[in-house]
Amino acid sequence: MKPMTIPKAVAALLVLLMAAGLGAAEAAPKTKATAKATAGTARTSKHADKGITCAQCHGRAAKKELVPMQQCLSCHGDTKELAARTAKVKPTNPHENRHFGTEADCNRCHHEHAVSENLCLPCHKFHFKVP
Repeated sequence: MKPMTIPKAVAALLVLLMAAGLGAAEAAPKTKATAKATAGTARTSKHADKGITCAQCHGRAAKKELVPMQQCLSCHGDTKELAARTAKVKPTNPHENRHFGTEADCNRCHHEHAVSENLCLPCHKFHFKVP
């Protein structure tokens, strides 16, 4: 079978959509089984190990939405403080860049219920370990 090729214009559009946050970074829909298995506490060990519950980040809404960036910052600190803590990361500071300054939404790279990703990678060769 011959591999499928994507025209350059389509590939460029996909990269732009991903950079705009319209790509794979969006939360995948939950099934009843995954919702039941994760009810009560966060799924990742970093938050669950600290006893953080779903409601502490998502609130008590019936339909769980992406956690607002302000909620992340209430525990992890102001965006400028966060950028200062990662100032020495090489090859560039992921929390302060020319595209978003210090205001990139946390959810664009950091995912609680899916594998986190490097938002820079579609266009740059910045290989960060994204927790």
